[in-house]
Amino acid sequence: MSTKEFQCEGSESALQDCRTSDSTRNTCSPDKTVGLTCTEPVVRLVGGTSHCAGRVETKHGVEWRPVGMSWWNLKSASVVCRELDCGSAVSIETSSGSSQAIWMIRPSCVGSESSLTECGTKRSDSSIERVLEVICSESLRLVDGSSSCSGRVEVKSNQSWVSVCEGDFDQEDAEVVCRQLGCGAPSVLQGALYGEVHSAMSTKEFQCEGSESALRDCRSSNSTRNTCSPDKTVALTCSEPEDIRLVGGSSKCSGTLKMKHQGEWRLVYNYYGWKLESAIVVCRQLNCGSAVSTQIISGQRHNAEPDWRLISNCDGSESSLRECGTALSGSDTTRYRLEVICSALHVQPTRHRTGSVKLVHGSNSCSGRVEVMSNQSWVSVCEGDFDQQDAEVVCRQLNCGVPSVLQGALYGEGKAPMSTKEFQCEGSESVLQDCRTSDSTRSTCSPDKSVGLTCSDPDVRLVGGTSHCAGTVEMKNNGEWRPIDLNYWNLRFASVLCRELDCGSAVSTKKSTSSMQAVWWLTSTCVGSESSLRECEGSYRPSEVKGGRVKVICSESVRLVNGSSLCSGRVEVKSTQSWVSVCEDDFDQQDAEVVCRQLDCGAHSVLQGALYGEGKAPMSTKEFQCEGNETALQDCRTSDSTRNTCSPNKTVGLTCSATDVRLVGGTSRCNGIFELLHQGKWRTVDDYQWNQRTAGTVCRHLNCGSLVSSKEINSGDLQPVWLIRSSCDSSDASLRECILKWDSTSISRIEVICSGDKQ
Repeated sequence: MSTKEFQCEGSESALQDCRTSDSTRNTCSPDKTVGLTCTEPVVRLVGGTSHCAGRVETKHGVEWRPVGMSWWNLKSASVVCRELDCGSAVSIETSSGSSQAIWMIRPSCVGSESSLTECGTKRSDSSIERVLEVICSESLRLVDGSSSCSGRVEVKSNQSWVSVCEGDFDQEDAEVVCRQLGCGAPSVLQGALYGEVHSAMSTKEFQCEGSESALRDCRSSNSTRNTCSPDKTVALTCSEPEDIRLVGGSSKCSGTLKMKHQGEWRLVYNYYGWKLESAIVVCRQLNCGSAVSTQIISGQRHNAEPDWRLISNCDGSESSLRECGTALSGSDTTRYRLEVICSALHVQPTRHRTGSVKLVHGSNSCSGRVEVMSNQSWVSVCEGDFDQQDAEVVCRQLNCGVPSVLQGALYGEGKAPMSTKEFQCEGSESVLQDCRTSDSTRSTCSPDKSVGLTCSDPDVRLVGGTSHCAGTVEMKNNGEWRPIDLNYWNLRFASVLCRELDCGSAVSTKKSTSSMQAVWWLTSTCVGSESSLRECEGSYRPSEVKGGRVKVICSESVRLVNGSSLCSGRVEVKSTQSWVSVCEDDFDQQDAEVVCRQLDCGAHSVLQGALYGEGKAPMSTKEFQCEGNETALQDCRTSDSTRNTCSPNKTVGLTCSATDVRLVGGTSRCNGIFELLHQGKWRTVDDYQWNQRTAGTVCRHLNCGSLVSSKEINSGDLQPVWLIRSSCDSSDASLRECILKWDSTSISRIEVICSGDKQ
């Protein structure tokens, strides 16, 4: 046994650099010898002032390379800082790559991952001009908060994170912490605001003057307190940084977006990813309510001042744009600007303004029961207080064309309180709150008299197919119809479109090659639950070049509802323009086979009454008599049902098994090279967004347990592949919903190893 005691400070490069002293122990039994496990790092920061700042490098195999800048934001950077035990992400920048070889990592991090490998994959690249730099807070962090600028204060002491007692922390200390984290001024300083702590307590009292750049620059002394209860730990909320503004509008809550980056204010050019969720974050950060609208405006500038090229990947939950947006330097005289209008413009109390308006419980965003905002609450409108001119204004305000149907209780009875105002629009107003109102003369209004409204003139359609439920997707903007071009189109997008057109479920979608026709370039992300594309599209603009086109086929007359995927749910069929449920006595195995085939969902696996909830829709009066080989349910013979009635718990629930993925070349069906069936062809895939979550979806899809590992393999030969772009997460039930496929060639293959079926 060694007779020395090591006394390292932790910053030494080698053990021999540490101080030692003679050990005070007399003996040491064999079971007391030290065992140590070191983790092999796969990410590091180099060239900065410490190991917590600098150029991001990752290791693939035995080779370290810098990371190219692509779609990174503070969410992704926070994962790197957490993995390096370096606190919170403060900023990300780019620097010259000097034409060196890099790894291109396009992360899909939500910010909670413990390692970059959970949310990003490496792709080789010969060189790139700009590489990624990250600065972490190093010895300070806020934890368990609702944003990167809120949480319980923790500091690093002796390589461990410890909480701070509120008796040892004051307003000046809070100002320094907020500044160090790149946030605004402190707004709330309170003990146990973000939960009681179970970690150790700091023994230091901070004595900041308030002007320091970082907490480590402040003086400190040993705390005079004897103890600190868990409910006395410091919690801090900093205001969001004042790094964005809207200019040129009627108030601070509308106009063109400007961003402060590297100390400089510039207009913002939409480089990629802008959508409504991004505008929601802008309005929240500016304390301007919710986003009413956003659009990309094209135009020639007379001066060539530089702008910021913005890459945004927001989901709408972020507290500030810096969490999900990245600014890059750019300069041009022709750019697309971002315009945002927030709801704070529409809820200011004036004599004739009653608030916002919406249509609820309709088949799309342009139909439903009319509700208006009154005293910060949504209220229904009585049909006696609403006429054709009022309806014209509502349809115009919602950008939904002209009224086609105005009828009481058309979309269910209103459960919200009733408005006490009668609207007196002339019909030419831009928004309902511009109309005159008067106190209603009615004494009461029953729930079945609330106004239902359907506006015509939709702004999306399918053309060139066998029916209005199949064909090329076209959208209308400023009165002009064009096809759309969208890289991330998948069955989730298609399902929203089919729902909006009342065309059942999405069966297939594909992107055609480029054509000579001008298109709208759409920047958008749908989750699949939206009632119209307007709810998930951020903005669309004319394409700079002729683009490709997207084609969609919907199921038209059959759909599965309330299931866990597009291939499961309660069976509903369309009858006289209405959707009706099917009784299990009128539906058998052969009928199920046809429905699964029509939905492109493989063979049926489970057929059971009320499997996906009781049906509230009317019941079909037809009994289906399919032979099982028909292409669609409408090809089957039917007869009038012999049953007299059917209880809601007897509606048909169906689960189909979509067998469109497999793993080949491994020791079992649960490991090997990933292959995908598309257009009748099995091919390997290439996906530059592939990550561990998508790979985990493959294992779950194949009933192969959890993911063990996934990596990209260079096969050495160029072969046909399906080039896919995936947006899968851990909740996806089927890969077919979240990938878009192209015909391509590649030398890359993806190997997936799952925990199931081990040999």
